[in-house]
Amino acid sequence: MGRPPARRRHRRRPRRTRPERRGDRGPAGGGRVVNAAPAPLTWLYAPGDRPDVVLKALGSGADVVVVDLEDAVAPDRKRYALDATAELLARPRRGVPVHVRVNALDGPLAMHEVRRLAALPGLAALRLPKVERPGHVGRVATWAGADVPPLYPLLESALGVEHAYAIATAHPAVAGIALGEADLRADLGVADTAGLAWPRGRTVVAARAAGLPPPPQSVYPDVRDTVGLARSCAAGRTLGFLGRAAIHPRQLAVIEKAFRPTAAEIEAAAEIVEAATTDAGALALPDGRFVDPAVVAVAHRTLALARRAPTG
Repeated sequence: MGRPPARRRHRRRPRRTRPERRGDRGPAGGGRVVNAAPAPLTWLYAPGDRPDVVLKALGSGADVVVVDLEDAVAPDRKRYALDATAELLARPRRGVPVHVRVNALDGPLAMHEVRRLAALPGLAALRLPKVERPGHVGRVATWAGADVPPLYPLLESALGVEHAYAIATAHPAVAGIALGEADLRADLGVADTAGLAWPRGRTVVAARAAGLPPPPQSVYPDVRDTVGLARSCAAGRTLGFLGRAAIHPRQLAVIEKAFRPTAAEIEAAAEIVEAATTDAGALALPDGRFVDPAVVAVAHRTLALARRAPTG
């Protein structure tokens, strides 16, 4: 028998900036955090066939701009949207990372979009709609060739949620997962957000089990209801989400405020970090609270978020 074929190795480009990933909780001994850089809190969608809107989004203060080639673009504008996006990303970009959401992976457009965009120097990541199984991620990696950009699968169906962990670990290029709740609600037939409690928890657990960053929340569709958005963000934060996708710049400041730590959280985190500089391993704070290295790592992330410049 001959040797089995060598496993294909994917070259990593140094210009890609990947978010906090596996091993982010720090070593067992001293509470040091491997990567305490602040994670994105705001992900602003902009239609790919509106280059003027994309440029405004890039100046909006969003942490990430997602150029949408899918739902936001009419069928007869798909080709123009891809051409305009490729032109935008043809040169290396500084500042706000640009992600692109391609069209449905089982449709006629996605393969061409991935092949055209994957190697462009201005692309930070691809967002993959309606991913339902690990093979969908592998398909995109194959289309991209030897240089696979960071991939963000979106779970938008019951089957996608059921396979959340397998999707999150499907390929080394997977940099995060998130829910697409509009399509998921239609698939599940739920009329109230209470019906999304289990899929939301499942997504958070799958992401963290895979060593990925906490997922951002799905978009809040009513751009005028900032009170409802703030309330929804608060609920999402208690479930373990970090940040949120937005469809209008006026939502950014609300999202940012909702996910930034409070003064009390900052004070508590600073106390934990200060104590961890003198004591290795598990330790007791002056008020009797017992903390271990994982809690110290969370405190470091809290302080990193507190150091963020406000949106706008």
